Amino acid sequence: MEFGIFHEFPSLPGRSHAEAFAQSFELVDGAERWGLDAMWLGELHFDPARSVLSSPLCVASAIAARTQRMKIGLAVQVLPLCHPLRLAEEAATVDQISKGRLIFGVGRSGVARTYEAYGVPYAESRERFTEILDIVQKAWTQDKVSYQGRYHRFENVAVVPKPYQQPTPPIRVAATSADTFVSIGRQGLPIFVAVRYETAPEIAPHVAAYREAVATSAEPQRGGVFLRVPAYIAATDAQARTEAEPSLIHFYRQQAALLADSAKRTGVDGADRRAATARRLETITYEEALKGTVLIGSPGSVAQRLEELRQELGLDGVLMELNCGGRIPHENVMTALRLLCQEVMPRFH
Repeated sequence: MEFGIFHEFPSLPGRSHAEAFAQSFELVDGAERWGLDAMWLGELHFDPARSVLSSPLCVASAIAARTQRMKIGLAVQVLPLCHPLRLAEEAATVDQISKGRLIFGVGRSGVARTYEAYGVPYAESRERFTEILDIVQKAWTQDKVSYQGRYHRFENVAVVPKPYQQPTPPIRVAATSADTFVSIGRQGLPIFVAVRYETAPEIAPHVAAYREAVATSAEPQRGGVFLRVPAYIAATDAQARTEAEPSLIHFYRQQAALLADSAKRTGVDGADRRAATARRLETITYEEALKGTVLIGSPGSVAQRLEELRQELGLDGVLMELNCGGRIPHENVMTALRLLCQEVMPRFH
């Protein structure tokens, strides 16, 4: 099973952006040193209280230059906000710099206000996503690419560099709604499943539908299920739960506000579903959260719960968000990472 951590390069209240980057790169260095499989980067815009990570490919390039072994993943690059040719160039460049360690994770994001700031209608996000992913794959695998789409048109463009990994870096897609699980499965692509409060039995039918769709795809061996999950590890269960609580609750309230805002904006699909999720996250208690799909506890407890999830969902890997909410002290997050690498991972390798 692949082990990764998802990191947002969180903003630090009352401290500089330089300090936020320094702490996050210290986490990267620890992950490389202690043997983590993959470092996953978010993409967040115009939210200064939350994150400084607006340019994941730039950061991925920096990580590639300071590491030798660890994979570098995007979770996710928000495709509809990109020009596909520029994206193909930059992602292939990172793959070359890292000597084939890039995992190209893609999605649409549910933050509609970011689309408005970029001048991209959210109602177009699904069609733009499909078109851009198609162009990027063609740009990586064809000497010259031509395209006549709804949003992008060009003739005989030779995109360089080509990726280090041939024919392309691994591509994984964020699955959020029932229909996307099936549509991604039909393409034979691996999926990310991001959980907030859902239980494994709630997620399992979607994963099953995905696997059925993968089996009908042209390349069923390419599929895979990767779970992005709030997580935290300390010496004891009690310590882990106490240290993680303020940050996790902050995260839920933050997500509730984002979802409620998106549900009100023009062209947002699934507005009722988003609004209902927002209402639940506004009032969820810590005890309720711990009953869901979170991995918070001692190394032994986390390993046991992860094995249960692997059996229930058939997981191929995890993206543990060790500082979900961005409020856990840096030294505690470093300890959680070390415990993950030294005491949890060996039970699965």
